[in-house]
Amino acid sequence: MKKIALITGASSGMGREFTRVIASKGKNLDEIWIVARRGRRLESIKETFGSKIIPIEADLTENSGFDVIEEKLTQEQPDIRILVNSAGMGVIGRFEELSIAENINMVKLNDVALTKITYMALPFMGRGAHIINMASGAAFLPQPKFAVYAASKSYVLSFSRALKEELKNEGICVTAVCPGPVKTEFFGIAEKHTHVAFYKKLVMASPSKVVARALADASASRELSVYGISMKLARVICKVLPHSLLIKLMNMFGK
Repeated sequence: MKKIALITGASSGMGREFTRVIASKGKNLDEIWIVARRGRRLESIKETFGSKIIPIEADLTENSGFDVIEEKLTQEQPDIRILVNSAGMGVIGRFEELSIAENINMVKLNDVALTKITYMALPFMGRGAHIINMASGAAFLPQPKFAVYAASKSYVLSFSRALKEELKNEGICVTAVCPGPVKTEFFGIAEKHTHVAFYKKLVMASPSKVVARALADASASRELSVYGISMKLARVICKVLPHSLLIKLMNMFGK
């Protein structure tokens, strides 16, 4: 039975970085299945990172995308050692100013797709396997002008924590990754309607450091991965101070 990693959202950003690192260090893996809707980018990643890479073109906002993955899993019956749910999107702006499609697609990709892929992958996972779910520092606090995105990431964090407890007897570890702003294509898309607050740009982390921290935390069976002093401090502040006060401060400094 072939040992594989399955990585969604692999054509760019954090998913691409997970692919790069796992391809370079995953010597015990036979294949790395990478999923995204942009097939040409996936083929380019295969050319860059080697023959272990298996591109799977699938749009995870559409049911047909899951059919492609389910069919491949059923046919090949792999042993999934690492599942990275990195597919996601965010759009900044007031809720009513975003289109209904933008709002709903955030939930579809950030939550529904992650839940479906995890459900589909679990029958092919055994003791010692790892699930890495990309949440966000936005999961710690409701965020005006990022309302649906922050709420969707709160779901990922809560789901991951609960699933980790459910799967502990099976020996499958679940880690939620909660970075702050990361230097990827994400904000180029997110700023379609409104610019990101200046203070977020001051603390942007590199994808390589966030991924390295995430993989180290997953290997140590930690439920949460938070990279950097600023985000660790933010997490503590969100626990200690009233969210109503923090939201007011965000509104003041975000203008």
